[in-house]
Amino acid sequence: MSNCASVIKGNNDTRLAVISACSGVTNLLVELANGVQQEPTRQNRLEKLTAIHHEVLAQLPENAAVKSAVDALLDDVATLADAAATSPSTKLTDALVASGELLSTHIFTHLLNTQGIPAVRFDARTVLRTDSQFGKALPQIDETSALALEKLRPLCEEKIVVTQGFIGGDSEGNTTTLGRGGSDYSAALLAEALQADVLEIWTDVPGIYTTDPRVAPNAKPISEISFSEASEMANFGAKILHPSTLLPAMRREIPVFVGSSKAPEQGGTWIRKTAEKSPLLRALALRSNQTMVTLNSLNMFHAYGFLAEVFNILAKHKISVDLISTSEVSVSLTLDQTDTGGGAPTLPDAALEELSTLCTVKVEHGLSLVALIGNHMGETRGTASRIFGAMDNFNVRLICSGASNHNMCFLVDEEDSKPVIRALHESLFE
Repeated sequence: MSNCASVIKGNNDTRLAVISACSGVTNLLVELANGVQQEPTRQNRLEKLTAIHHEVLAQLPENAAVKSAVDALLDDVATLADAAATSPSTKLTDALVASGELLSTHIFTHLLNTQGIPAVRFDARTVLRTDSQFGKALPQIDETSALALEKLRPLCEEKIVVTQGFIGGDSEGNTTTLGRGGSDYSAALLAEALQADVLEIWTDVPGIYTTDPRVAPNAKPISEISFSEASEMANFGAKILHPSTLLPAMRREIPVFVGSSKAPEQGGTWIRKTAEKSPLLRALALRSNQTMVTLNSLNMFHAYGFLAEVFNILAKHKISVDLISTSEVSVSLTLDQTDTGGGAPTLPDAALEELSTLCTVKVEHGLSLVALIGNHMGETRGTASRIFGAMDNFNVRLICSGASNHNMCFLVDEEDSKPVIRALHESLFE
């Protein structure tokens, strides 16, 4: 938090700070939201939450109002956790997991004020309007823009405003969340609504790398990248960006900077509409916890309408498809992102039952998606041989290529995912 305060102090143009929860807090809240029935275990998790926030407060000058606000929120968490133990729900989950950001913003605003930075806390739920799809709510762009300009912009002209990432509110006043990792997305939505000049994302790594350095130690930093490349990386699992983050910035062409709050002097990555350099191969991304559904039917052979029926069923059950590969008698597809509760995407029983009337259905878990990101990949001869040559020793379950010149994707077994990343990175980037 002190590092973040230094980043804010170091840039006089900063007007709005969008804050995520304290480290480890969201995981505890998700556990409580899933329903911890044993009271001693539930109490243990609540005590951990209290300790995390009280330990930070203990390092700051005493402020009775801030401590009272924090304790009141912790009491609310205890009440909601009791309710979740008997009847968990997506609505209750959102109310619980949103508490992490509501707590951290009280403490961070207090920290800024103690350092002589005039700051005021603001409840994001009053301006970030969403629908009522709890767990992965969709923002209402026009409403959010109007509310932000009316309620938030005047405050930003007076003081530095501290607000919550990840959370919003529906038209009935219920708390909603944008899905795990949604703080960056919140910041981008508010930057768009406030017509900001720049969006800065300060995280725990100094910018975007050719892949996750924890997986491939020789990964290299990227100083500048285009919106299209960065959005592909985010969509395919690069943890440094939430998949939806760049959309609001792209709509208003707001430059995005990604840097490390722990080491701001190391610089970072600028994401712009167009980058000065557009290499054939830019980066590798990894998305774990994938689910593949394979549908097989002889009715597909030289017939029409089968896929339309399949996608009608998926749409009816609100199932979003990510990748797809077809043959004459079968189609394999992967399911899209997880929601706030975590875990692999699932095919609901009702959808499985309906699909089974059309064809045989096989559902597989324990898979990972490896994505190679670049430019003009489908137009450059020799690209495929370089890529597949590096993957000789691995079993590839599904390949997607051709729909975009910016990516080529492979589905592999979970245990092979990191070795595949290392092999590809060594062959293509080192």
